[in-house]
Amino acid sequence: MDPRRILLAISGGIAAYKAPELLRALRKAGHDVRCALTPEAERFVSPLVLQSLSGRSVRRNLFDAGEEGEIDHIGLADWAELVLVAPATANLLAKMAHGLADDLVSTVLLATRAPVLVAPAMNVNMWSHPATATNAAILRSRGVSFVGPDAGELACGWEGLGRMSEPARIAEAVAACLTSKSLAGERVLVTAGGTAEAIDSVRTITNRSSGKMGFAIAAEAARRGAEVVLVAGISTQPTPFGVRRIDVGSALAMREAVLAEFEAAGIVIKAAAVADFRPAAPADRKLKKEDLPESGRLTLELVQNPDILAEICLRKGDRIVVGFAAESHDVVGAAQRKLARKGCDLIVANDISRRDAGFEVDQNAVVFVWPDQQVEELPLLDKSGVAAQLLDRVEKLRTRR
Repeated sequence: MDPRRILLAISGGIAAYKAPELLRALRKAGHDVRCALTPEAERFVSPLVLQSLSGRSVRRNLFDAGEEGEIDHIGLADWAELVLVAPATANLLAKMAHGLADDLVSTVLLATRAPVLVAPAMNVNMWSHPATATNAAILRSRGVSFVGPDAGELACGWEGLGRMSEPARIAEAVAACLTSKSLAGERVLVTAGGTAEAIDSVRTITNRSSGKMGFAIAAEAARRGAEVVLVAGISTQPTPFGVRRIDVGSALAMREAVLAEFEAAGIVIKAAAVADFRPAAPADRKLKKEDLPESGRLTLELVQNPDILAEICLRKGDRIVVGFAAESHDVVGAAQRKLARKGCDLIVANDISRRDAGFEVDQNAVVFVWPDQQVEELPLLDKSGVAAQLLDRVEKLRTRR
């Protein structure tokens, strides 16, 4: 995503102490960020800290002259390509909903024509109050985007919905707001992570997949405006912003979830590392050493799992179906054979013998293998970059449907 001009508007809630971390995340993404504070926000966060991190003066007063001598609230409103309000208190949401403009931040929000993203933060009772619910509904009807609030322990000691989302998640929401909605109206089904096949009630057969690649694809599709369903196997990755997640454990459970979501999907991307085999008769209790025969050897009988990719390709119709191939040798040849067997539109192959790419790391080096025998090799990229490259190709396929 290209760097953009973002106005970070900070209101007077305790969650304002997270503003420096959020500012750092936005700057790390390459954005040019200015900060504007309400009078009460200065009680929670130092303007000097924000100025040091942003490299720009912090705006606080309605009648200050701007950097170019312009009227400050008009200059900021025109400058911003996105206004991010974090935290957004109940008071500020009410001002926004009813057009009040009695300080710099509320005046900028009334004057701007840029997209607005708010990250609410307040007590659970304040968030659930009918007045706040009405104000949030009014703002949504006008096109204001929301990230959070999240559930958890609040600063007041209560538990419930009202925590400001974490800075990393807000940064994801910013990326979604600023990304072209080229997949708007499309439903994308993504699978990610490994599966675990039970040996007994404790032990499983699994693999080293972290799920990072599939999660990156789901996040990128959501940023492009798609309705995204992510069927996630074994993974500790956080759910991407704007994605509906279904957690599964085994290959059979993944098959069931995929088939349940398949009919409504226009694009299916199978990035999960699904086990090819499972134990034929898993024990319903923990196996102990004394259960072993005198030889000290335990033999497991394995049966083949269903081939989910092949099954959905048989009924793909005009859907776009993308498969992944994790190979340790003859990467391109193995991917071409898999493509021929399955009948999907594209295979994304990666060499799992590389230590700098693939499983458990943040980078990947992939090869796109097409049905016409065309092979397209990408350089080593972070997985979000691979996801963007992949969805660029998927969008081209989409135009041919």
